[in-house]
Amino acid sequence: MEYFIQQLINGLTLGSIYGLVAIGYTMVYGIIGMINFAHGDIFMLGGFAALIVFLILTSFFAGIPVALLLLVMLIVGMLMTGLWNWTIERVAYRPLRGSFRLAPLITAIGMSITLSNFIQVTQGPRNKPIPQLVTDVYHIGAITISLKQLIIVAVTSALLFAFWYIVNKTPLGRAQRATEQDRKMAALLGVDVDRTISVTFVMGAALAAVAGCMYLMYYGVSNFNDGFIPGVKAFTAAVLGGIGSLPGAVLGGLMIGLIESLWSAYFTIAYKDVATFVILAFVLIFKPTGILGRPEVEKV
Repeated sequence: MEYFIQQLINGLTLGSIYGLVAIGYTMVYGIIGMINFAHGDIFMLGGFAALIVFLILTSFFAGIPVALLLLVMLIVGMLMTGLWNWTIERVAYRPLRGSFRLAPLITAIGMSITLSNFIQVTQGPRNKPIPQLVTDVYHIGAITISLKQLIIVAVTSALLFAFWYIVNKTPLGRAQRATEQDRKMAALLGVDVDRTISVTFVMGAALAAVAGCMYLMYYGVSNFNDGFIPGVKAFTAAVLGGIGSLPGAVLGGLMIGLIESLWSAYFTIAYKDVATFVILAFVLIFKPTGILGRPEVEKV
């Protein structure tokens, strides 16, 4: 029983990271109906931004407190990825917004490859390790819970509540919901649609940066290829939970993390990704909108 609970804890931690990235997918899709396949690489950029900040600060300030170090890594990572995603939206996506539906998808895949190759060329293809920043561990009987796991779950919960509040209780959230329902009508009613979409991209990038920093803190290593597999799994989480739903994105991320952790614990680890996508297929067969998704109503 202790072993099972331990795997649940590990799965919730991994799923929290997937959930943060999945929120970015679901926000962009909810606003403009587009899958930003470069979002996984924005997650990777956030990890590298945190890594560079870590190397700079520890070189000049050897005794800097870990809490302050993590805070600066988060802030700089969010700023850098927000700027990247804002630029991508302005340069690569906005000119194609009125084009045929495949054009933004092709552009998104191209931006993903560009970002991955850019980091590979500038930072090198090898893994970039860092020392363990948070080493505290708590024991409850035979169960082990690390402080970094608690930090990841707490950060995910806080950010989910914050973004739920923004979307549902603020003027920006009303503009986002109006843009989601009908962009033309929202523009006629005074909503700055272009600005709303750009802010949504920046918000999604900020969440991806937090996830990248948490991933770096948890595993202690970063690689230029880190955006692909976690990005695909986060997209899977968004679809599984119900793309367009913020709680659904986090729920999907938690489910993906739990499936991976439990499958790796009780079955061969080589098929953990296969198990994830098989379960996704079954969910979509019997509930195509995802767990918390709502069926789309076609406007006539």
